[in-house]
Amino acid sequence: MSSTHRQTQYSTILPAERLPEWLRRPIGSVSQLEQMQQLVKGNQLHTICEEGRCPNRGECYAAGTATFLLGGSICTRSCAFCQVMKGQSPQAIDPLEAERVADAVQQMGLRYVVLTSVARDDLPDHGVSIFTGTMAAIRQRNPLIEIEVLTPDFWGGFADLAKALEAQRERLTQLLMAAPVCFNHNLETVERLQSKVRRGATYHHSLNLLAAARELAPNIPTKSGLMLGLGEEQEEVIQTLEDLRSVDCQRVTLGQYLRPSLAHIPVHRYWHPEDFKNLAEVARKLGFAQVRSGPLVRSSYHAGEE
Repeated sequence: MSSTHRQTQYSTILPAERLPEWLRRPIGSVSQLEQMQQLVKGNQLHTICEEGRCPNRGECYAAGTATFLLGGSICTRSCAFCQVMKGQSPQAIDPLEAERVADAVQQMGLRYVVLTSVARDDLPDHGVSIFTGTMAAIRQRNPLIEIEVLTPDFWGGFADLAKALEAQRERLTQLLMAAPVCFNHNLETVERLQSKVRRGATYHHSLNLLAAARELAPNIPTKSGLMLGLGEEQEEVIQTLEDLRSVDCQRVTLGQYLRPSLAHIPVHRYWHPEDFKNLAEVARKLGFAQVRSGPLVRSSYHAGEE
């Protein structure tokens, strides 16, 4: 059963208010949408643009860009906000996926690629080799292509805390050795709401990952993102930004959470565009080198722009 039609604790909670005008946008060129969707489907690939129902996919497709979702379409985590399908029995690793992604990148003429993945807690390396293999395949065709990675937390597999930390660090080290131009891992929400929103992930595991990335590869900028509208207060958002800066995170994205279906956690509030502008100013004052903040901003939105 798809996540859209499954029943959850949220299914009977109807939207409290209509979508505000500032969140309504044209779908974009239908021909461009169809062309990009046919290219992705023809290569038997997944993109977070489609799996996550990103509101910017029309704009991005028109620009000939996409964020590739690696590791199949079924995630081993069960986050309350995410449209990606969940399951305890994820798909077998496709040995040809990396080559097909590289072919699609070449056909699309991309210069900047974002690679993300479903969580693969079932694998010993939690999917690191999926990233590195795809990066190698892309660069084999064009070594000048810049590749950003948006990863899970690589946490788990060991009950002992010391062993778990060591495993997380080893997995991260393998990924960073492949030299992405940016390492991205999203906190998604404030600390108070983590267990409700990000099932299977924790605030401190994520902060630890970002801190370790700066220590292991100080030449690779780190990035994180937050969704607003899940019940957080402005003071909590600012505290989260401060926590990200405390681990030297250089880039941040802030966007409005949009409920994919009734099966997902409801929107608590639609933040006004002025709120996003104010938070962007706070983030810049805290020292973030790059800030993307707006209702429709997503983690990979305009990722290749300085």
